[in-house]
Amino acid sequence: MLTIHTAPLVLPAGADPAPERALTEGAVLVDGDRITAVGPYDEVSAGAPGARVRRWPGVLTPGLRQWHPLWLLRHCYHPDPREAGELGEDPLWGERLAALGDLGETRWSGSVRRGVQRMLRHGTTAVASPGARFRDPLVAAAVARSGLTVVGTTHAPGVLLGERPGLDPFAEGYDLAGTVHGPLTVGGRADLAVFDVPDETALRERGAATCVATVLAGRLVYRAR
Repeated sequence: MLTIHTAPLVLPAGADPAPERALTEGAVLVDGDRITAVGPYDEVSAGAPGARVRRWPGVLTPGLRQWHPLWLLRHCYHPDPREAGELGEDPLWGERLAALGDLGETRWSGSVRRGVQRMLRHGTTAVASPGARFRDPLVAAAVARSGLTVVGTTHAPGVLLGERPGLDPFAEGYDLAGTVHGPLTVGGRADLAVFDVPDETALRERGAATCVATVLAGRLVYRAR
């Protein structure tokens, strides 16, 4: 099914079409898992009559890249909703994680799956790992099932097992060009994110927690209620 995702486009510098041309009412046409058009909504929709249209609040960007997935998935415990009353809803790490004792593979497996879902809720469509692969079997399986793209760690900011990396890919202080996995290109994989902010400046200030939708290989994998 053809789907048009429309919102003001915020694209990295050097993107095609130029950001100023597509900003006010941009659109991305998706066919299956591929992008088939990027540009002003009027032009994109005219070339795809009958396409499903998803109108989003805020701005539409390429999907984001998470530099610290292994830390977030194996050095943090993501509580099950049934544990929220006792453990809260935020990831546990350091002393709070140690206080839980031996979690066992089953409990860790659930935590890793929930951690992946939390990444998707922050507009993440790519995760970085040395050699573009994960040796940890729980992480490798959860990432493979999710459809997230695994990329290498070239140009990674700092160390990958820092004191406390965050789920927000903008936490490293990068601008959009340094945070997205890649541009929105015709023929490329349809990895998109939508944030309920007015522009890139607000996105950097408020962070990826403002995400309202994540599209991964053309699939809507997260939508804020």
